[in-house]
Order: sequence, then C-alpha cells, then structure tokens
Amino acid sequence: MATHERLGTKRLVVGAHYGTLDFIVQRCTAIIMAVYTLILFFGFIFSSGMSFETWQHLFVFHVGALPVGQLLATLAFFSLAWHAWIGVRDIWMDYVTSAGLRLFLQVLTILWLVGSIVFFAKILWSL
Repeated sequence: MATHERLGTKRLVVGAHYGTLDFIVQRCTAIIMAVYTLILFFGFIFSSGMSFETWQHLFVFHVGALPVGQLLATLAFFSLAWHAWIGVRDIWMDYVTSAGLRLFLQVLTILWLVGSIVFFAKILWSL
C-alpha cells in the first residue's frame, strides 16, 4: 500500500486510544482546579479583612461535622498532582530519548509529587 493510499479514512492507525484517558483526566483535573480557585477567590473577596484566622478558615471550614474545606483542598491538590504528573511525564516521553534517563526523571517526578502530597496532607490535616 503506497503512502498516499493511507490518507483519510483508509489510513493505518496503530494503538487504541492511548492518549484518550490522559486527555480526559487532564480536562477533569483542570475543571476541578478552576472551580476550587473560584471558591478561594470568592471566599477571599467576601471575607472581612485578611487575617491569619480568616485565611485559615478558607481551608478548614466545616459543614456540620464534615470538614468541607479540607476535603475540597485535598481534592484540588490531588487534581494538581495528577495533572502535573500527566504533563511532566509527557514532556519526558517526548523530549528525552535515552530510556534510562527518561525512567530516572520519571521516578524523580513521582518521588517529588508523592513528597509534595505527603507534605500537603501533613500541613492541612494538622490544622
């Protein structure tokens, strides 16, 4: 089959939606982060003064017994970490040609993200 015959609907397609899940996850995590940013923005705008207690209340408010502020912040941070993992992993896969170096950089990225999540959880959930 010649190259010009593989164009259009008769093209040879390899792989089965390898990037579709990552595409959907990045869009969903972006939406979660945008909504959380709006929540923080309106919380900041409608708060009276910006003291430490007011700033802390943006992240630890409760509805009944449910720590909604902490849960929303945790969801937003996990979304940020997953979003960053997909983006940075794709950068390593696209631009680093050495398989060993790429694996090393991906492991460093994972360690950095896991460390960030642990540090975040330690700070937020100790308030």
